[in-house]
Amino acid sequence: MTASQQTTLVLGGTGRTGALVAQGLAARGFGARTAARRGAGVVFDWDDPTTYAAALAGIDRVYLVTPVARAKFAGPVADFLDLAAAGGVRHVTYLSTYGSDLAPPEVDIRAVELELARRKGFTHSILRPAWVMQNFADAHLPLIDGAITVPTGGGAEAFVDAADIAAVVVETLANPDAHAGAIYALTGPQALTVAEVAATIAETVGRPVAHHDIDPDVWINGAVAAGFISADYAVMLRWLTGTIIAGNGSRPNDDVERVIGRPATGFAEFARRSAAAWALRAAG
Repeated sequence: MTASQQTTLVLGGTGRTGALVAQGLAARGFGARTAARRGAGVVFDWDDPTTYAAALAGIDRVYLVTPVARAKFAGPVADFLDLAAAGGVRHVTYLSTYGSDLAPPEVDIRAVELELARRKGFTHSILRPAWVMQNFADAHLPLIDGAITVPTGGGAEAFVDAADIAAVVVETLANPDAHAGAIYALTGPQALTVAEVAATIAETVGRPVAHHDIDPDVWINGAVAAGFISADYAVMLRWLTGTIIAGNGSRPNDDVERVIGRPATGFAEFARRSAAAWALRAAG
């Protein structure tokens, strides 16, 4: 089977990593079918199982991105993987989370990893990225009134570029045998506090940027009250921020370089590349 005959289903195909994964696979000569609720090659909705089979038709491998901002999703994912196995899928690469083996049981991240591990019909790779740099350039952690507001207690995190995550995904999908059973913890090259991130952004855009290290309960309860997240997802945010506050945020490693053959992108480089996002926000 040639590369062009090997087609990957890219879930979250319009998202931060999914769109890049589809581009990267195409550049390598592989077929890529993007899937999302809207705007992708095929319609896919985790809440509508009737969309699963059509998305999987003729698929050889899958980039598995679970529902966004949800805590419970193991059931639908298991149903989807049943169909994938029955349809002859050869390999699944799963976008998990850094430290997922320590995630609270109310969140199904680890449950999906274990679901993949127990299946013998296809191989799998698990990617556990740190917090993504793009959070600072989009609506996740927006720059408002010259400040980034997020609780971290002054702790550090080895923020990773979504483009590096996508490059690792492409490599695991292009060469699944070489990455079967692998677990990669994807990080950037430096562990930075958000105050240091703010300083880098300030230097890039030429105006002051601060970090408002808000109380975590105020931040999380405010997000729930405003409808930005569901109440059951609050446990995920409390865990993610609590890990950094406790001083146990992600630490740099060489997993990105080992897989793709180049060092992970540093935050300063990402900031230069993303300066227009902050300039537009200031202008608005």
